[in-house]
Amino acid sequence: MKKIINYLIKNFKLSIGDFLTGLIKENQIFVAVLGMCPTLAVTTSVANGLGMGIAVTFVLTCSNIIISILKAGIPDNIRIPCFIVIIASFTTVVELLIKGFVPQLDSSLGIFIPLIAVNCIIFARAEAFASKNNVLRSIFDGLGMGLGFTGALVIVGGIREVLGEGQFWGRDVMWPTYEPMIIAILAPGAFITLGLLLAVMNMIRAKRERGN
Repeated sequence: MKKIINYLIKNFKLSIGDFLTGLIKENQIFVAVLGMCPTLAVTTSVANGLGMGIAVTFVLTCSNIIISILKAGIPDNIRIPCFIVIIASFTTVVELLIKGFVPQLDSSLGIFIPLIAVNCIIFARAEAFASKNNVLRSIFDGLGMGLGFTGALVIVGGIREVLGEGQFWGRDVMWPTYEPMIIAILAPGAFITLGLLLAVMNMIRAKRERGN
């Protein structure tokens, strides 16, 4: 019993570390710079960023769980096709749920919902983590990576929505005479916003490294 308790405690501590790593240390947008396609395309508002982030988090976490459970029974020579089938299955589930319950979000995100099936973040975690670790750690890894991705989308979407429309979550937040910067919600605005955020993140990391 003592060995089992120690094992659970050890794995729980590792799982918390995995969660924080995905959330902050290896944030897929601001650190790894992955998933740029949806990041640039759908972050015209906070609602879009949050919706896409939750959808990706759901698929990522569920895929991690199933892959971690089945990893021992999946032959190496068909590993990748199996991962794709699992990820695509959960993507279909989330796509149907969004179509059924949040049709406005479905219209806003469009083709980027089914494209979750080929999201490099999800496949990378399946290959690099879930296929090599237990279910508990895979769950926390999926949640950490997914919520880190969601947070980044919300930040980018919030900045673009405020500057481009003078609103946040559809509500006016700027002064009455504010002239919206339309470029912020256009394609160039996505690149500019993300580029400035990455520059700030790099400056913070460099300052911390010099401090250490």
